Amino acid sequence: MPVFEYHGVTSSGSNVSGVLDGESLKAVKARLRKDGIIVLDVREGGAVRAARTREISFRRRGPRAADVANTTRQLATLLSSGLPLLEALSVVVEQEENEALKQSLASVRDAVRSGSSFADALQSNAKVFSRLYGNMIAAGEASGTLEVTLDRLADFLEEQARFRSRLAAALAYPALMTVIGIGVLFFLFSFVLPRVVGMFEDMKQQLPFITLALLAMVRFLSAFWWVLLLAIGGGAYFLKRYIGTAEGRQQLDGWVLKMPVFGTLARMIAVSRFTRTLGTLLRNGVPTLTALDIVQNVVGNRVLADAVRKARESVREGESIAEPLRRSGLFPPVVVQMVAVGEKSGELEQMLLKVSDSFDRTVEARIAGLMSLLEPAIILVMGLVIGFIVIAILLPILQMSGAVR
Repeated sequence: MPVFEYHGVTSSGSNVSGVLDGESLKAVKARLRKDGIIVLDVREGGAVRAARTREISFRRRGPRAADVANTTRQLATLLSSGLPLLEALSVVVEQEENEALKQSLASVRDAVRSGSSFADALQSNAKVFSRLYGNMIAAGEASGTLEVTLDRLADFLEEQARFRSRLAAALAYPALMTVIGIGVLFFLFSFVLPRVVGMFEDMKQQLPFITLALLAMVRFLSAFWWVLLLAIGGGAYFLKRYIGTAEGRQQLDGWVLKMPVFGTLARMIAVSRFTRTLGTLLRNGVPTLTALDIVQNVVGNRVLADAVRKARESVREGESIAEPLRRSGLFPPVVVQMVAVGEKSGELEQMLLKVSDSFDRTVEARIAGLMSLLEPAIILVMGLVIGFIVIAILLPILQMSGAVR
């Protein structure tokens, strides 16, 4: 088994080096990453190789939030260990496995090498690094605390990624059950029930109402399935076009907020995003007006974004943040009260982050409760549909057996 010499940096910023045996360079790198070591270079048989080999990928995918968060954490660790920014960027470029993120990081590194500031270099890659990211980096550069800013930014991105993954995990099972149920119904109506219809038509006897209803449904779907598909596809297309307009998106977001149960969840998620983003920006020295301007674009709901925009205009005229939020009537009273207390005590950033943590926990608990009710509801609906089909098929057969006797 070949032996590899490595040099890297731990999560605490300490330089480490050593020797590992492994089946391949990739296996050694995986072991080092698992141990929390950021690899700077690897030696095999005395030849220094890049910390990462190029892998052939047949499918390009964009960077996930977790990828950006991991890269940000690595940059913060490298800078805190004393490595210059340009060298740190070169290391993360060599280590990055996502091709799209790797190219963006290489572009940022080249811009920094040409004399641009880190924040200006990020602005040319806005599709990967958001405006929020760039403004926080600009504030960190201006204050001379870039590594601290990167560390906080990594915390922010990782928390967002964790929340999304927990939300996706909670919705995965009901979504899977729904897809399986639709697949079962498609199989029954496409392959099983048409044969049963032919058998019942050959019987030429009076059929129960429930069976006649099933036969009518099967005949309609067999004859006009293409009309149904066209109607669904056309409706989805025009709905997407309408939602793409400012008026349509405004109406949709307003309707979502008014939905029973789910509207409250949507509002809490949006408010949590608002408070966490605003708190993180203010904590890192971004001016209040700039922070509010950024936040209105990340809330994810046009109605709430308009309320934030109006709050920004009020703040520019000398008003507090809490008062325009209270006037909008869209933010929960506890949020408005916490913002007001934070402004008076000078601890607005901490208050905003506490509100976000509280709302995230509440959202997770409510979603878990809803999913525990949704799963048996899906099973019940599928059972009723399958039961209807079984009864509709069995009743004529039982009538025939009774007539024979």
